[in-house]
Amino acid sequence: MARLVHSMIRVLDEARSVDFYRRALELKVVDRLPFEGFTLLYLRAPAGPFELELTVNHDRSEPYALGDGYGHLAVVVEDLEAEHARMAGTGIAPGPIRELAHAGAPLARFFFIPDPDGYRTEVLQRFGRYQ
Repeated sequence: MARLVHSMIRVLDEARSVDFYRRALELKVVDRLPFEGFTLLYLRAPAGPFELELTVNHDRSEPYALGDGYGHLAVVVEDLEAEHARMAGTGIAPGPIRELAHAGAPLARFFFIPDPDGYRTEVLQRFGRYQ
């Protein structure tokens, strides 16, 4: 049976991206693999084994075009308001907290944060199907 282990995104500036994900989501670099022409970084949260792989292409100087196919990563937190305030206090610009209902029942409370390359992460209140 398959098990998801990581999601990969290409980033322009290694230090800026590592700093953002550390401040925003408390992800830490657990492995850094330099190759000729590119470096792979694996970031992980203390709460689980899933990793975010950052690929840094050494010869890249222009920002990546995200296209219209990428959506977002998603994480869950215990206290949405506290995380929103914490991130705002570190200079991250979280979007407004929003609520989504389905068939008249609450489904989700969330906000989005953009990383330095424009990738979005949805921060969800731990609730219902988002555990």
